[in-house]
Amino acid sequence: MPTMAQKRCYYEILDVERTATVEVIKRSYKKLAGKYHPDRNPGDEEAVEKFKEAAEAFGVLSDPAKRERYDRFGHAGVNGAAGGGFQDVGDIFDAFGDLFGDFGMFGGGSRRGRGRAVRRGANLRSAITIELGEAAEGTTRTLELERRELCDTCDGSGARPGTTPETCQYCGGAGQVVQTQGFFRVQTTCPGCNGAGEIIRDRCAPCSGTGRQHKRAKLEVKVPAGVDTGMQLCLRGEGEPGPGGGPRGDLYVDIRVKEHPLFEREGRNLVCQIPVTYTQLCLGAEVEIPLLRGRHSLEIPAGSQPDETFRLTGKGVPDPHGSPRGDLFVHMRLEVPRSLDERQEELLRELAEHDKVNVSAHRKGFFEKLKEYFALDEESEKEASRKRS
Repeated sequence: MPTMAQKRCYYEILDVERTATVEVIKRSYKKLAGKYHPDRNPGDEEAVEKFKEAAEAFGVLSDPAKRERYDRFGHAGVNGAAGGGFQDVGDIFDAFGDLFGDFGMFGGGSRRGRGRAVRRGANLRSAITIELGEAAEGTTRTLELERRELCDTCDGSGARPGTTPETCQYCGGAGQVVQTQGFFRVQTTCPGCNGAGEIIRDRCAPCSGTGRQHKRAKLEVKVPAGVDTGMQLCLRGEGEPGPGGGPRGDLYVDIRVKEHPLFEREGRNLVCQIPVTYTQLCLGAEVEIPLLRGRHSLEIPAGSQPDETFRLTGKGVPDPHGSPRGDLFVHMRLEVPRSLDERQEELLRELAEHDKVNVSAHRKGFFEKLKEYFALDEESEKEASRKRS
């Protein structure tokens, strides 16, 4: 599923061409990683997000197989792969620690084991439904959802006010333990604190020691122009807060676009069915057709055929990835009247005779037959009355 909004193109993130070599990609990543490195930007969450964004892009474009899938399918091709997003900065150091060393950068290696374990908060998922016109032009929606926030009483520590959590003695606060099995070293979650790095002896009553409370939140969601059903927006940092003071997760918003009564959507293009008469097709006409916003006067040339389609360039839906706006295809649908008045029938029969076309003979309608029946019945009654007299 393609991601939208802040989920930018990986080549754009690293500022390289699609034909760039791996060495060029590495050099660009080195530059961005140095600029947004957490040690160089202490307390700057935006820098941390850009640091992770660059690492995510590098994780895909530096791998030939993942890069090939990304070039073919976009973000959907690497969803869930190493380029699908790092949970925290420590994951980046674990994945590319040797690369930092090669570049002579500071802060290389894993950050795990430096005091209390810090993890990223949980991601959340929601959905919004919009009209086709809103999808084409872009809109802003208010989204309400329930998510876990830091407890107001203990400020997320999970401990009763006036007390503090204790450092786990089993792992020394790392949240991880390393076990040696022969030649292998296996790192696992600490069984004493379940990876938290701390143990709470005296729990906060309102949150039962979890440090979290369920709260309602209202968010303004900016929907870019051109979205379609099945696409997804990513709102960075609008998920749940991470344990141990970790960064918030993200909120993924699924897009659903309602069906339109007049238009069918085919990617960036729109299709509209317009009813026309036989005379309009034969003689030509100027008809008014609807657009998603406003109307347009369409000239139908004389001699146009049923099922003919006219193309209005640039009257479709924009592409959220930046490609040109789509087109509107206006499909002529011949509409035959179900009934004719006397004059219409007379003219059409004259035309049929002129064209030497064999048509059905005139058929009397029900009311004509009923009128003749009553007239005949009335004459019969008069005739019988005269005979009786």
